[in-house]
Amino acid sequence: MNIKDIIEQKLSEIILNVYQLKDIKLEVQENKTEFEGDFTIVTFPLVKQLKKNPESIGVELGEALTEQTEIFESFNVVKGFLNVKVKNQLFVDNLRSVSKNFSTIEKKNATVMVEYSSPNTNKPLHLGHIRNNLLGFSVAQILKEAGYDVIKTQIINDRGIHICKSMLAWEKFGKGETPETTNTKGDKFVGNYYVEFDKNYKKEIAELVEQGVGEEQAKKEAPVMKEAQKMLLDWENGDETVRALWAEMNSWVYKGFNETYKRLGVDFDQVQYESNTYILGKDLIQAGLDKGVLYQKEDGSVWCDLTDEGLDQKLLLRSDGTSVYMTQDLGTAVERFKQNNIQKLIYTVGNEQDYHFQVLFKILKKLGYEWADQLFHLSYGMVELPEGKMKSREGTVVDADDLMQEMYETAKSKAQELGKLETLSDEEKEASYETVGLGALKYFMLKVDPKKKMLFNPAESIDFNGNTGPFIQYTYARIQSLLSKAGALQTETADIELNQSEKELIMQLTNFKTIVAKSAETLSPALVANYVYDLVKAYNSFYQNNPILNQEDENVKQFRLNISDITAKTIKKSLELLGIGTVNRM
Repeated sequence: MNIKDIIEQKLSEIILNVYQLKDIKLEVQENKTEFEGDFTIVTFPLVKQLKKNPESIGVELGEALTEQTEIFESFNVVKGFLNVKVKNQLFVDNLRSVSKNFSTIEKKNATVMVEYSSPNTNKPLHLGHIRNNLLGFSVAQILKEAGYDVIKTQIINDRGIHICKSMLAWEKFGKGETPETTNTKGDKFVGNYYVEFDKNYKKEIAELVEQGVGEEQAKKEAPVMKEAQKMLLDWENGDETVRALWAEMNSWVYKGFNETYKRLGVDFDQVQYESNTYILGKDLIQAGLDKGVLYQKEDGSVWCDLTDEGLDQKLLLRSDGTSVYMTQDLGTAVERFKQNNIQKLIYTVGNEQDYHFQVLFKILKKLGYEWADQLFHLSYGMVELPEGKMKSREGTVVDADDLMQEMYETAKSKAQELGKLETLSDEEKEASYETVGLGALKYFMLKVDPKKKMLFNPAESIDFNGNTGPFIQYTYARIQSLLSKAGALQTETADIELNQSEKELIMQLTNFKTIVAKSAETLSPALVANYVYDLVKAYNSFYQNNPILNQEDENVKQFRLNISDITAKTIKKSLELLGIGTVNRM
């Protein structure tokens, strides 16, 4: 329980004792005014119920709090706001409690599955995938810290018309080349053929339009598109040649993906493939037809009518018998709950799919799956660049690997400019550049509320000042340097009289577990990111205002070193929850 929670609990007890009022919760804020006191209590909600003015209520409450509890030292009332000064001992005791229980996690005895990444095997990962992976991985880390068992998973979109486009283009224009013969990373190699398909497709459309065919009709009649559609049917019918090509090209992509994931620092406990789950989806659709939940049109296509839910009619199976994304997602969800004892399933997917997930959850409920109520779409905003949106099929995307390399190079350049790593080995320097560069990228992505779309600017993210990853990592490194110079810590220290900057830092430290719990509840890593920034600001204020190593009073010195130590641990843990590493030198 943090200091604010303790105050709120004592306040509720006093309100019950003095006014016989139950379930009244007054707002408690850290006091940022010039008036004396550590916290401010807003008394106005009691005015209407007690029919008294806020000043007299403030005085009555202040007197009761200081007389009837052990934690308040004094109070003052300003325009109905009650400012209270908390006894020194409460801060000291809370710091010790934080230090003692830092690694303790209260288990929730519930398992949550978090899906993220879930790429298509027709192109490499790009900037949008980076936000997705970082968000999903961080949410999984935060849920673990909050006491949940977590299964990290992804469903790889390894089949469909988009995959056939890359396959057909390679068959037509590849001349037998491979990632090895061209020295190209596998996912990029296949992605190049996806772009090549689109170029040829547009060329054929233009030729048909010149011949007098309408543009929409030309899109359907273009020979290369018809070939891709035939290839998809051949794949679904188990054609050996098509399946062999599909397996080989996907293997190239997976090798490339795994390199990207490793550098980004994300991983998975399970991996599913749409090529396995789409058949299960078809079985579900047949069951839905048998129950009368779904219906079939004259052309043979299968639909679900959701108009009574305020949605529309949704296609689940095309007239030629091929499945759509929704078919596969139905099958995947059922498979996950069948194979795992999970209480909740979180889909980390961009907000352009909001409607898709509304429909998915409703259909599963209609099909009789009660756990459909435990499905959650972690919807996030798109990432844009200063020059606008990205387009995969036109090849105008920011490649994930290129971006990570750019962040590494920028961190290296900054470090060499500052010249503070000269005593490190080349291997240690490289590790530092990587940790700082990718830390900058990750922090910039995660400090923004997931629901908001964001503009990514690499130059801003690597700044060593302000609300950035490197600024936070630098503070951690500074504390490590301080602790290294100090030598062995005395963990048992006598109480000291705290000043304001020490109190503010302790308040921040006692908030950590509360922030983790809120972040797990809202599935927002931004709460952790902005918390650790506030913690670092509080520490830097403490560091500048209090002598530590040259403090003459040994007890005060040791107390301040202990505050520094627990601050460093909290920074490190907070960054770990964001998937960010730390360095001891910057």
